[in-house]
Amino acid sequence: MNFFKALFGGKEETPEDKKKAEEEKNFDVLKYDGVRALRSGRHDYAIKCFTHALQMKEDLEIRDYLSQAQIRADMLPEAYDNLMKISEALPDNVQVYVRMANVAYMMEDYTAMAEACEKAIMVDADNAEATYLYAKACIGHGDTTNAVAMLTKAVTLKPDYAEAYLLRGETLLSAGETAEAADDADRLLKDYPESEDVLMLKARVEKARGNTADAVGFYGKVIDVNPFHADAYRERGELRIATGDESGGNDDLKHAAELTSNTDGNTGGEDIAKKVNDAYKNINPMGL
Repeated sequence: MNFFKALFGGKEETPEDKKKAEEEKNFDVLKYDGVRALRSGRHDYAIKCFTHALQMKEDLEIRDYLSQAQIRADMLPEAYDNLMKISEALPDNVQVYVRMANVAYMMEDYTAMAEACEKAIMVDADNAEATYLYAKACIGHGDTTNAVAMLTKAVTLKPDYAEAYLLRGETLLSAGETAEAADDADRLLKDYPESEDVLMLKARVEKARGNTADAVGFYGKVIDVNPFHADAYRERGELRIATGDESGGNDDLKHAAELTSNTDGNTGGEDIAKKVNDAYKNINPMGL
């Protein structure tokens, strides 16, 4: 080997070169082992791989993968810190701020969520997703007025933003603005007539407007779409009892209690698995 290197003018590999090549090889092994573990759901092992790789050298792609693994392992503050480091290296990357806002939402840290959205909007004032998330941060702070304003801006920027219409309708309804909430519900029903979320909004709007029969009918449609919707059973049951149908109402309330018991009381859909899906899966918000 050394004879041929001398003959052809090649440079003999030094111990430092060998060490560097070995480190690069180990780094790549850790990276790809971590990615495979992440994709197969072995989040703890993925975190170990990515953490060790980052100890060898800084790499934004690895840090991004690490944040994803930490989210799935319910290590949300750690994931947020890694995303923060990425944002410091890429201050003009809107999607990093959007992901930070999503993680802050999962942590119920609405101040951090709002700050991330503000940074995203400073980079791209016409980003509908950042505007929508800003509205959610406002709702977390109890600021209904600004939430509605931001949601209105979001649907202006993106006229087919169904998720923003739905949240605006729910927010308006909670503020007692039933006519405006009804407009959003009716608009969504045209495009998503079998969405349980849209049907639930419509049922609650009709209930708030005193249209009991219509509300009961829409609660029934929610149940047709999702027979395990405890809130629909409970709210329909209350309406039935109020209108004299005690037998039907009590059956609904009993069914709601059974469903709630079977899911350990978690019927609001705010468990970490759903929040992760909301934050990172590119799905139709109406569930179609």
